[in-house]
Amino acid sequence: MQGQVKILQVGVSTACLYPELLEDALYQLAVNGVGCVEIFVNTHSELKGRLVHELKNILERFEVSCPSLHPYTCEIEPLMFFSDYSRRLEDALEYYKLYFEAMNILGAKIFVLHGGKADRGKELYCERYSRLYRLGQEFGVTVAVENVSRCQSRSSAFIRELSGMLGSEFAFVLDTKQAVRSGETPFAFLDAAGKSTVHTHVSDHGELGDCLLPGKGSFNFKRFFEKLNSLNPSASVMIELYRSGFCGISELITSYNRLLKMTEQYRNFS
Repeated sequence: MQGQVKILQVGVSTACLYPELLEDALYQLAVNGVGCVEIFVNTHSELKGRLVHELKNILERFEVSCPSLHPYTCEIEPLMFFSDYSRRLEDALEYYKLYFEAMNILGAKIFVLHGGKADRGKELYCERYSRLYRLGQEFGVTVAVENVSRCQSRSSAFIRELSGMLGSEFAFVLDTKQAVRSGETPFAFLDAAGKSTVHTHVSDHGELGDCLLPGKGSFNFKRFFEKLNSLNPSASVMIELYRSGFCGISELITSYNRLLKMTEQYRNFS
């Protein structure tokens, strides 16, 4: 096949349907025609054995791709990876192998990391992140830092510094609603991370809130996709909303189809 995929995939996170059981959320998205998903793991038992293979079977049955996985342990990553207790760090690295092994089964390549909360210094952050990044690479997985308003990654200046310090061992996940909650624009984070932006969580924002279905606010998606395409033509785009942000799955699917239409020119081979 000739040419280049301009935007790799557009999809929906299973987190949108929380607290549906993960396999039920995935099935609902798949049966309604969503061709790409992010798996949001909600508990330990979803990382191994029967459940992981059930997820794989749903993906294969409906020909759904899964570029990314989000861990349920994101809230305790400061404790696991950014404390002074060395044994806990080693145990956390060992535990995260379970995510990477599950990703290998599901075909996912991007792992979403919230990272530290307290400002312990950029050097410590880089040292701990690098260890996890390199571990992920052993499994063919890219560990990518997400901007989160309650974490160190809340600032585009911080993301810019990380990118400069880590170089080729840095990857970034942009969350548009989290950028807004940090008092910045998503474009500031795209400028900061540049070509290291490998994945995005998108929603709309405006007078009605900061986490709306795409098309329900005033965010300039046309400009956003143009910018993203110029930085990384293979970045993936996931709708990630809270369940209170839409009335039913039909509304979510309509929004997904809207994004497909918006990105059509970037998803075709040329």
